Amino acid sequence: MIIHGARPSPFVRKVIIFAAEKGIAIEVKPAGFGRGDPAFAMASPFNKMPALEDGDFLISDSTAIITYMDALHPEPNLIPTEARARARTIWFEEFGDTIAQPVGGQIFFNRVVGKALKVPHDPALADAAEADKMPAIYDYLEGVLPESGWLVEDRFTLADIAAACPIINVCYCSQGLDAARWPRVAAWLERVKARPSVADALAQEQEAMARMMAA
Repeated sequence: MIIHGARPSPFVRKVIIFAAEKGIAIEVKPAGFGRGDPAFAMASPFNKMPALEDGDFLISDSTAIITYMDALHPEPNLIPTEARARARTIWFEEFGDTIAQPVGGQIFFNRVVGKALKVPHDPALADAAEADKMPAIYDYLEGVLPESGWLVEDRFTLADIAAACPIINVCYCSQGLDAARWPRVAAWLERVKARPSVADALAQEQEAMARMMAA
């Protein structure tokens, strides 16, 4: 399987980690931001990252790709089968995609991506998002994280992957996650980052991150 996209993207990272946890061998090809080979354009006509190429099967969107991977490789189970746990896992993926990422993306784009790509960006928008919106996200997670330190079923699941990926990007360019104020969130994020699949994904994206941060 080939994943087309930029490794530091939370959506691309989510798929890379999910594949690693499943034991699925993938190749990551750079794409997005106006670049990518013809397969990326065919798989993602709206330039949405990531895109998947698996033989003659092409599709984009991280949730669609994860659904495909999970159907082909049901084990190890990262999306619980028990009804309530499954629903909560899907909720946390939605939370990561549509609540945490829009806020985190505003911070990361206006402090890192816009500057690196030399496109219009406004650090003041990042400051406002960090001050006005991120605390509510951290407050929510602090309130729902159980003693086990994992979001669902007291084990590592897609819920942890999806919720953590946008926050990882925020933490690249923000010191706002105060461990004294949000101790469970800070400990959970470190636990997620220590997971071998996550640690490897983060190591693989360091070169790209270094270039962007130095721009």
